[in-house]
Amino acid sequence: MAPKELNFITGNKNKLAEVQAILSETPVQLQSQNVDLVEIQGTIEEISTDKCRRAAEAVKGPVLVEDTCLCFDAFSELPGPYVKWFLKALGVEQFHKLLEGFENKSAQAVCTFAYCESPGHEPIVFQGRTPGKIVAARGPTDFGWDACFEYEGQTYAEMPKAEKNKISHRGRALAKLVEWLKQEV
Repeated sequence: MAPKELNFITGNKNKLAEVQAILSETPVQLQSQNVDLVEIQGTIEEISTDKCRRAAEAVKGPVLVEDTCLCFDAFSELPGPYVKWFLKALGVEQFHKLLEGFENKSAQAVCTFAYCESPGHEPIVFQGRTPGKIVAARGPTDFGWDACFEYEGQTYAEMPKAEKNKISHRGRALAKLVEWLKQEV
């Protein structure tokens, strides 16, 4: 597979570092661009697809956008794509209290990447999901909700980064993207 250059649209340095680490042994070369995009309301897939179209128009070339969600089973998959607003309002230390009145603390970490070759092309969506549960924050609290999402006894924040990248929602979505890129060459 020949190297594929993609404009990864993000202003989040933690997200960029994680994606670069996951893709480090692939022929994908990322160039990060921080483009301020309007986000519509809708399903995870609708938001990602729309954001990808807007990004391709803005940079006039191939783009990769990402949307990360946290879906509580007790809330019928909410807060979903709106998790960053809940997290911003509550903070990671209080976030688990959303499920205080519920027995079911299970959740899914969902990562959706959308790729678009250029303006006018239809975006292609790649999604990864990791099941887990919401717990009181444990570990470093510097990357979104990682400190309160537990997978098999450890929060994402407690895991070594390489271990997290193997099982995470983001790693699973990127594996699908890489497989698709291999077939496109």
